[in-house]
Amino acid sequence: MATPDLRHQLHLHRSQIGRVALVSFLALATSLGAQAQRKSSSSASRGKGGRVKSITVNNLPGYDDKWFHPGFYIAPHSSRFVIEQSTAYIQNLNTNRGVTANAISSAGFSVGFVGDARLGDYFNLRFAPGVSFVTRQIEFKPLGYTPDPARMNDPTEIITQEVGATQADFPLLLKFHSERRRNTRVYVVGGVKPSVNVGNRRKDPDRNQITAANTDMAIEYGIGLDLFYPYFKFAPELRFSHGLKNLYEPSNNVYSNSLQSLRSNTVTLYLTFE
Repeated sequence: MATPDLRHQLHLHRSQIGRVALVSFLALATSLGAQAQRKSSSSASRGKGGRVKSITVNNLPGYDDKWFHPGFYIAPHSSRFVIEQSTAYIQNLNTNRGVTANAISSAGFSVGFVGDARLGDYFNLRFAPGVSFVTRQIEFKPLGYTPDPARMNDPTEIITQEVGATQADFPLLLKFHSERRRNTRVYVVGGVKPSVNVGNRRKDPDRNQITAANTDMAIEYGIGLDLFYPYFKFAPELRFSHGLKNLYEPSNNVYSNSLQSLRSNTVTLYLTFE
């Protein structure tokens, strides 16, 4: 009796064995390549002759896998009032009893903490309570005021009123970010910011005859850049804030009587570390 041939028993010929081996090898190579790609945290840029010019490392590769990230921020800002004149101002246009008002932007500073919660692949919810040191100024001039070059704009005819406050801010923002490109990605944010005054800085009564409300509500929006470093993420962000509430509180003086609406307007550069 003829010796049985194992290949014939299994109906496997050489061509079939070759195809099976090729498919198995490709499947194994694909699996290993995918694993290597997931584990790889760097790439090399090569020049002529295959020489390495630079190496880019993926910092914090598992950063987005965590659902919550704490942090803190420091934020210089520029703030001013958006002014609306009163009917008394219109009535005094042809008299010598009225004044004109112009808002002046003033620098300030904010510090606070950040809590960032992951909602999805591209969305995060951010809560960033902090304290802001705010100063807003209004320049008043008599109606019909014309500067006298000989007197170098006599300062006694121009009065600057100042509203300074220390306020607690409670911004709640929705963040939408792009896909990460190595160690960089861009994002936009938007939301609301309630604020409460916790202290007024009134040192000079002559320069503080305008009063403002102790609470505010503003809408905020901005754009930023996430920069990933080996041990933390740094995010510079430019944010704009527009107050929704009329902060004007009447007082019995010529400056207050010329106004009927004051709303906050702030531009802030946030420097966030997470």
